[in-house]
Order: sequence, then C-alpha cells, then structure tokens
Amino acid sequence: MEVVGFGLAALIGISLGLLGGGGSILAVPILVYVVGMAAKPAIVASLLVVGTTSLVGAFRHWWRSNVDLRAALIFGFISMAGSYAGGRIAAQVSDTFQMVLFAVVMLGASISMLRSRKEEAPADKAVRMPLVVGAAGVVGLLTGVVGVGGGFLIVPALVLFAGLSMKRAVGTSLLVIAMNSASGFLAYAGTVQIDWRYISIFTALAVAGVFIGSALVQHVSQAALTRAFAWFLVAVAGFILIQNTVSRQRPVAPVQSQRLARISHRPLL
Repeated sequence: MEVVGFGLAALIGISLGLLGGGGSILAVPILVYVVGMAAKPAIVASLLVVGTTSLVGAFRHWWRSNVDLRAALIFGFISMAGSYAGGRIAAQVSDTFQMVLFAVVMLGASISMLRSRKEEAPADKAVRMPLVVGAAGVVGLLTGVVGVGGGFLIVPALVLFAGLSMKRAVGTSLLVIAMNSASGFLAYAGTVQIDWRYISIFTALAVAGVFIGSALVQHVSQAALTRAFAWFLVAVAGFILIQNTVSRQRPVAPVQSQRLARISHRPLL
C-alpha cells in the first residue's frame, strides 16, 4: 500500500495544479486509509506535503503576476495565528473527532463546488476588513485542527471580501495555504512522530504533480472537473463518516502497526 500511496501523492499535486486547491482534502484520507497512518500523524504529514506543494504552486503564479502579496500577508498572518491555535487544540481532541470534523469539512467543500460558484469581486473592490479577518481566522482553525489548507474558503473570501479577481485569488490562496500549513505544522512540533523518509518522497511526488496539473489545465474543462471532484469528495466524506461512527471500533490495519513500530524512534523535529 505504500507504493499505492506514492502514486496517489501525485494526484494531490495535480489537483492543486488544476484547481488551485483540493490537495489537503485528498492528503489526509490517502495517508490514513491507504498508507495506514493514524489520524494525527497523517494531519501533520498533510500540512507538510500540502504546504510545500502549495508554495511551489504559489511561485509559479507569482511569475505570472497572479499573487497579491499584500492580501496574502494580511489574510495569511491572521490565519496563521488561527492555525497555530487549532494545532494546539487538536492535541486535546480524539482522532475520531478530528476525522468526523474533517468529513464535515469535505462535505462543505463539495457543496461549495457543486454550487458552481462564479464569485465576482464587488464593483467598488473595497476591502471588507472585518470579513477578511473572520474568514482568515476560520480557515486557520480548520487548518490546525484537521489539516486542510482551506482553499475552497480562501478563494471566495479573497474575491468577495478583498476585491481580488478570481485568477489572482487562486494564486494568492496558494501562498496563504503554505503559510497556514507551516504554522499548523509548528503547532504540532514535538507531539507527533512521522516517517521523514516516506513523507519526503511523498512530498516530492506531490510537487511533481503540480507541474503536471499546471500543464493539463488548458486542456481540461474546469467546470466538469470541479463537479466531478466535488462528487468524489462526497463519496470519500461518506466513507470517513462510516468508518468513524458506524465502525468506530475499527482495528488498526497491519500496515499501520508496522509503520508506527518503525517510526516510534523518530522524533518530529
């Protein structure tokens, strides 16, 4: 299953390259249900994978002048504080709670996508700072608690509340996701152990996927892709909810036991 996980790592990057988001929504389920990690190590690893991959994507958008640095810093620093707080809160809650909350977030993301939103910035393009602050705080908390970058929330918030065009909002959101992920990762420092060798390879493959997704974006219908991805999220969210409610006593998979035994001596930082 580890090899399968490597193959799916590229899918995380491809989704980021094609959609400007969605990578973190995929990362946690892959690491938990395919690779066999426990929830908290998977969330920490997800923050590292998605943060690095989003940063690469942000640089690509930067060269195309699709990143608003001022908006990214305002939104990013506020959400970083929320992400750090969320990471600390996560240490006090159960893995089951985190996975159920993660599934709820996935359903929210899928509903948002299925609505086929076409947000346009207000005509006056005024920055609505109270709404920016509120949205940034919510995104940050979600990032810290369940390991999602929150692109599905960041993009519309930047368009509607910060007055950015959709194209610049997508590029800016990738930088914000990278900032959030770094803050959330630091909040978990010293509390969770991960397999650095495996996650390094996993991250490299996800980064490669960003370049593939960016190359394919001009040849794929964004509307059809977004809707297909949204229904996929509904299916995965349903699976997670079943696993953590109906099948709450699910035994640890053999691959998970082996991995936990193998990494028990490796500190996070």
